Amino acid sequence: MNISYTPLLFVLFGLVAVLPGIAILFTRDIVRAAFWLLASFSGFAGLYLLLHADFLSFTQVIVYIGGILILLLFGVMLTHRDPALAKRPRLIGLLGSGIAVGLLVLGALLHVVFNTTWTTNEQSFTTTTSDIGILLLTQYLLPFEISSILLLVALVGAAYIARRKEKEDVIPASAATPARPGTPAPIAAPRMAREKEGARA
Repeated sequence: MNISYTPLLFVLFGLVAVLPGIAILFTRDIVRAAFWLLASFSGFAGLYLLLHADFLSFTQVIVYIGGILILLLFGVMLTHRDPALAKRPRLIGLLGSGIAVGLLVLGALLHVVFNTTWTTNEQSFTTTTSDIGILLLTQYLLPFEISSILLLVALVGAAYIARRKEKEDVIPASAATPARPGTPAPIAAPRMAREKEGARA
């Protein structure tokens, strides 16, 4: 008697992918949200593996979990001494648009599910990584290199925007402490007067 564990694994990986995503919506701490995101990415990697998409599964683990998410965690933990809290906007104004977009996406998904001829592959598991690697380095080499340059430009631009914002947020000490009411603003001494005082000293 052959017992198939695929439906059970599908439900398990689906819960691992969806429940942490819901937890992210109610988490203000960015570090905790990143760990919830790690769990969600792991669930999606398992779903890709069940679909015999081994390349997408290992790319999800290596690139998203091992690269981008770990970089995000290190960046947040090294730059913030206090817990980094996400600013939550008021949800009252976004509730209507969120429901409309959710219903639109749900309708599109239901249309795809009920109008697609689903086929099951009873053959043994075959790897696709080698075939995709050959195509990326031969037939699709130019789009692959263009996408890598685009990601590099986006990374440099994000770093530049973040650094410029930090410089704009810095307030000088003289500007941060307002003067007492009724006291005149200090007048800078002329250059010649300062030079004479220096010569007398």
